[in-house]
Amino acid sequence: MEIYLVGGAVRDGRLGIPVKDRDWVVVGATPEAMTKKGYRQVGADFPVFLHPKTGEEYALARTERKQGHGYHGFTVYSAPDVTLEEDLLRRDLTINAMAEREDGTLVDPFNGLADLEQKTLRHVSEAFAEDPLRILRTARFAARFHPLGFTICPDTMALMRNMIRSGELEHLVPERVWQEVQRALHEKSPAIFFQVLHELGALNILTPELADTERFEAGLQALQCISAQNSTTAQRFAALLSALPEPEASARAKAMKSPNDCRDLTRLVCRFSGWLSKHNSGALPPEAVLDMFDQADLWRRPERFEQLLASLACTPHQQHVKPLSIAAESAQGVSPQDLLKQGFKGKELGDAIRNERLTRITRAMAP
Repeated sequence: MEIYLVGGAVRDGRLGIPVKDRDWVVVGATPEAMTKKGYRQVGADFPVFLHPKTGEEYALARTERKQGHGYHGFTVYSAPDVTLEEDLLRRDLTINAMAEREDGTLVDPFNGLADLEQKTLRHVSEAFAEDPLRILRTARFAARFHPLGFTICPDTMALMRNMIRSGELEHLVPERVWQEVQRALHEKSPAIFFQVLHELGALNILTPELADTERFEAGLQALQCISAQNSTTAQRFAALLSALPEPEASARAKAMKSPNDCRDLTRLVCRFSGWLSKHNSGALPPEAVLDMFDQADLWRRPERFEQLLASLACTPHQQHVKPLSIAAESAQGVSPQDLLKQGFKGKELGDAIRNERLTRITRAMAP
């Protein structure tokens, strides 16, 4: 039984990046041998075990063979006769196909260290084309390592274009696509992820609404702006789609199986971005502003409203954000309890609250 540190931990260690997770490959072992040593099996598709003390993942060396379409179209073979090189051969990029022996010696059969030094993202073998998810992963690594100067090698770009032309990308399930998009939104340079997909022609399949150059560039500009802040996934996703009409953006957010908070904020950003575009050269009507606050549920969801304003500040309508923020703060100061003490009840109370909020908005937004 031989144990090797593999993948991201080896790569990041040589890049001087703090290693968060460590994965291990075990060569020459059986599931029975692993359980006898106290490892707990957790993998359903192939043998993966948790170390009895550290909880780190140890996978038996394996090979994969393409049997169908998409991410799950593989049969896995795992046995003691599978070599480390055979296991590494099935990985996506050369910089992810390095291993270390227990004494720290590097095992690098596919020249990953050279590509690491040359800041190149390169596929390990033609087997890369068997998994369409690797297109998204490669774009995500480009987004992660862009600040370090990494680029995708031309041969790998050509291979990914061929995969897209063959229709493989269409077999990815929305949930898996969303996982990669969500991770990409929080990489060092998230815009690079979408730029790579745009260059490859993948957006025509994954998010056809962003294939339009003007919408795409506006969305990337908003994403770059909001990602420079301590922003949420919902804010980043909403910024990306901010140049779309609300119905299109909402439909895409739903089709991508994004979480409810992403769908809700995307709907609000696109709705009010469209509304604000009609008032870019003039003052905002107080009545419409109050309706906006109601639709955004400012009164019960003030945190989400702050996210909305921060997202709008990254669109071409940023000049309206400060007046809206001042008006919102003023309107939030209306106290239903004070109006109750004044004798307002039922519908009269609701009308009084609305009138007082409108008065404060009008005053706050006055020239």
